[in-house]
Amino acid sequence: MFGHKFYHQAIRKYIILFGTIFNDIHIERRNSNNNVIQTIKCPLTYAPREKVTARLEQNPAITEQQSVLLPRLSFEWTNMMYDPSRKLNTMNKWRKDPGDAATGGKMKYQFQPVPYDLMFDFNIYTRYAEDATQILEQITPFFTPEFTATINLNTDMGIKVDTPIILESMSSQDIYEGDFETRRALIWNLGFRMKAYLFGPEREQAAIRKSNTNFYTTHANGAFGNTPATAVKIQPGLLANGSPTTNAAASISANSINSSDNFGTVIDFEDYFDGES
Repeated sequence: MFGHKFYHQAIRKYIILFGTIFNDIHIERRNSNNNVIQTIKCPLTYAPREKVTARLEQNPAITEQQSVLLPRLSFEWTNMMYDPSRKLNTMNKWRKDPGDAATGGKMKYQFQPVPYDLMFDFNIYTRYAEDATQILEQITPFFTPEFTATINLNTDMGIKVDTPIILESMSSQDIYEGDFETRRALIWNLGFRMKAYLFGPEREQAAIRKSNTNFYTTHANGAFGNTPATAVKIQPGLLANGSPTTNAAASISANSINSSDNFGTVIDFEDYFDGES
């Protein structure tokens, strides 16, 4: 409907960013002498809490083999909403100059991104309360209440954005039903809000290679003149051998000069005579 086909993978990158923050959490099991007897890396999956809980309930018997299911972590992108408080001037542009003739001397640009908040649910599943506290203490100190990460949002345009991730809520749940042989699972749910930006399509525009500025004066009777009194013309100057120059006559065509070239600046002043002045 809008006539543009584009996909910057922005939402996908935000989801990967969120998961990457929590993909290297370990817990330690200690004996009565406070010696580490086991170190466990908490596996992280993208899944809703109900799916993981159902998986835990499939094997209710408490055995050493089944206890390896815990601890584990999961997260899910749950919601997305527009954030008007971060709205900037839509007409502002992000620009990138390719620096060569590959695009016909055109520059890439994108209009200002649109701010959206992405909501995430992060869940911690443990069998023991001590495991849960270890995991929580490895997460919560970094959120005060936000943690900022930098994401390479658009590689083609070279756009990197600092993205705040805010810890908004925490709650716990103890699944402990039935007899004493029923599996016990402590579940902590953490709610996060990510301050994201979404860009529209990339566009191209021709580079400005010449600048003409006209200056007007008033007549003796106070009326404004219809013709310029002086003109200042500016353009890049480059010799055929690649050396910069300020001589317009010796320079190659301005349309053949790229922004990455070591060009000079040609400034030409032209004075006009207005018979009515």
